[in-house]
Amino acid sequence: MSKSSLQSLAPLVGTWSIGGPGHSGTVRYEWFENESFLVQHIDIVSDGESTRGIEYIGVDPDTGTLRSHFYGTNGKILEYTYELSDDTLTIWFGGPDSPAKFVGRFNADRTVNSGAWQWPGGGYESTMTRVEGEAR
Repeated sequence: MSKSSLQSLAPLVGTWSIGGPGHSGTVRYEWFENESFLVQHIDIVSDGESTRGIEYIGVDPDTGTLRSHFYGTNGKILEYTYELSDDTLTIWFGGPDSPAKFVGRFNADRTVNSGAWQWPGGGYESTMTRVEGEAR
Protein backbone atom coordinates (compact mmCIF):
# COMPACT_ATOMS: atom_id res chain seq x y z
CA MET A 1 0.00 0.00 0.00
CA SER A 2 1.08 3.53 -0.63
CA LYS A 3 0.05 7.01 0.40
CA SER A 4 -2.85 6.56 -2.02
CA SER A 5 -4.08 3.67 0.16
CA LEU A 6 -4.23 6.13 3.04
CA GLN A 7 -6.52 8.19 0.80
CA SER A 8 -9.00 5.29 0.95
CA LEU A 9 -9.84 6.57 4.46
CA ALA A 10 -10.82 10.04 3.14
CA PRO A 11 -14.54 9.34 3.80
CA LEU A 12 -13.72 9.44 7.53
CA VAL A 13 -12.52 13.07 7.45
CA GLY A 14 -14.87 15.22 9.50
CA THR A 15 -16.58 15.16 12.88
CA TRP A 16 -18.77 12.23 13.90
CA SER A 17 -21.20 11.60 16.75
CA ILE A 18 -20.70 8.11 18.19
CA GLY A 19 -23.45 6.19 19.92
CA GLY A 20 -24.69 2.79 20.93
CA PRO A 21 -25.70 0.84 24.02
CA GLY A 22 -23.71 2.24 26.94
CA HIS A 23 -21.50 4.65 24.99
CA SER A 24 -21.59 8.06 23.31
CA GLY A 25 -19.21 10.76 22.25
CA THR A 26 -17.45 12.45 19.38
CA VAL A 27 -14.56 11.62 17.09
CA ARG A 28 -12.93 13.92 14.57
CA TYR A 29 -10.69 12.82 11.70
CA GLU A 30 -8.38 15.29 9.97
CA TRP A 31 -5.36 15.16 7.69
CA PHE A 32 -1.89 15.83 9.08
CA GLU A 33 0.49 17.93 6.95
CA ASN A 34 0.60 16.90 3.28
CA GLU A 35 -1.96 14.18 4.08
CA SER A 36 0.91 12.05 5.37
CA PHE A 37 -1.21 10.77 8.28
CA LEU A 38 -4.86 10.73 9.23
CA VAL A 39 -5.36 11.96 12.79
CA GLN A 40 -8.35 10.99 14.93
CA HIS A 41 -9.33 12.96 18.05
CA ILE A 42 -11.42 10.83 20.41
CA ASP A 43 -13.76 11.87 23.25
CA ILE A 44 -16.07 8.99 24.24
CA VAL A 45 -17.82 7.89 27.43
CA SER A 46 -18.39 4.15 27.66
CA ASP A 47 -20.13 2.59 30.65
CA GLY A 48 -19.42 5.74 32.64
CA GLU A 49 -15.68 5.81 31.84
CA SER A 50 -14.23 8.61 29.73
CA THR A 51 -11.80 7.82 26.92
CA ARG A 52 -9.95 10.76 25.41
CA GLY A 53 -6.99 10.57 23.13
CA ILE A 54 -5.45 10.94 19.72
CA GLU A 55 -4.70 8.38 17.06
CA TYR A 56 -2.27 8.63 14.14
CA ILE A 57 -3.07 6.43 11.14
CA GLY A 58 -0.52 5.86 8.37
CA VAL A 59 0.90 3.33 5.96
CA ASP A 60 3.22 0.78 7.57
CA PRO A 61 6.23 0.69 5.21
CA ASP A 62 7.08 -2.92 6.12
CA THR A 63 3.62 -4.45 5.55
CA GLY A 64 1.84 -1.85 3.42
CA THR A 65 -1.16 -1.96 5.76
CA LEU A 66 -2.90 1.02 7.32
CA ARG A 67 -1.68 0.93 10.92
CA SER A 68 -2.34 3.29 13.79
CA HIS A 69 -1.19 4.18 17.26
CA PHE A 70 -3.72 5.49 19.76
CA TYR A 71 -2.44 7.56 22.68
CA GLY A 72 -4.96 7.87 25.53
CA THR A 73 -5.06 10.33 28.38
CA ASN A 74 -4.93 7.28 30.66
CA GLY A 75 -1.37 6.61 29.43
CA LYS A 76 -2.29 3.62 27.26
CA ILE A 77 -0.85 3.21 23.78
CA LEU A 78 -2.87 0.89 21.54
CA GLU A 79 -2.30 -0.31 17.97
CA TYR A 80 -4.94 -0.87 15.29
CA THR A 81 -5.12 -1.82 11.60
CA TYR A 82 -7.63 -0.09 9.28
CA GLU A 83 -9.23 -1.08 6.00
CA LEU A 84 -12.01 0.63 4.05
CA SER A 85 -13.20 -1.50 1.15
CA ASP A 86 -16.23 -0.29 -0.80
CA ASP A 87 -18.70 0.62 1.96
CA THR A 88 -17.22 -1.57 4.73
CA LEU A 89 -14.88 -0.17 7.39
CA THR A 90 -12.89 -2.74 9.37
CA ILE A 91 -10.68 -1.76 12.31
CA TRP A 92 -8.72 -4.58 13.95
CA PHE A 93 -7.26 -4.28 17.44
CA GLY A 94 -3.65 -5.12 16.59
CA GLY A 95 -3.21 -6.79 13.21
CA PRO A 96 -5.66 -8.15 10.62
CA ASP A 97 -5.43 -11.62 12.14
CA SER A 98 -6.92 -10.37 15.42
CA PRO A 99 -10.36 -11.68 16.46
CA ALA A 100 -11.02 -8.27 18.08
CA LYS A 101 -12.35 -5.86 15.47
CA PHE A 102 -14.96 -3.36 14.39
CA VAL A 103 -16.88 -4.00 11.18
CA GLY A 104 -19.30 -1.32 9.99
CA ARG A 105 -21.04 -0.35 6.77
CA PHE A 106 -21.57 3.15 5.41
CA ASN A 107 -24.95 4.22 4.11
CA ALA A 108 -25.20 5.36 0.46
CA ASP A 109 -24.15 8.98 1.09
CA ARG A 110 -21.49 8.00 3.68
CA THR A 111 -23.03 10.06 6.46
CA VAL A 112 -23.66 7.08 8.78
CA ASN A 113 -21.56 4.02 9.57
CA SER A 114 -23.30 1.27 11.56
CA GLY A 115 -21.62 -1.83 12.87
CA ALA A 116 -20.20 -3.53 15.92
CA TRP A 117 -17.02 -4.09 17.85
CA GLN A 118 -16.59 -7.82 18.41
CA TRP A 119 -14.09 -10.01 20.25
CA PRO A 120 -14.15 -13.53 21.67
CA GLY A 121 -16.82 -13.51 24.35
CA GLY A 122 -18.20 -10.03 23.75
CA GLY A 123 -18.84 -6.94 21.74
CA TYR A 124 -21.23 -4.04 21.26
CA GLU A 125 -23.03 -2.19 18.49
CA SER A 126 -21.85 1.26 17.49
CA THR A 127 -23.04 3.87 15.02
CA MET A 128 -21.23 6.99 13.94
CA THR A 129 -23.14 9.84 12.29
CA ARG A 130 -21.44 12.69 10.45
CA VAL A 131 -22.07 16.05 12.10
CA GLU A 132 -19.50 18.13 10.20
CA GLY A 133 -17.46 17.77 7.03
CA GLU A 134 -18.30 16.55 3.56
CA ALA A 135 -18.85 12.90 2.74
CA ARG A 136 -16.51 11.64 0.02
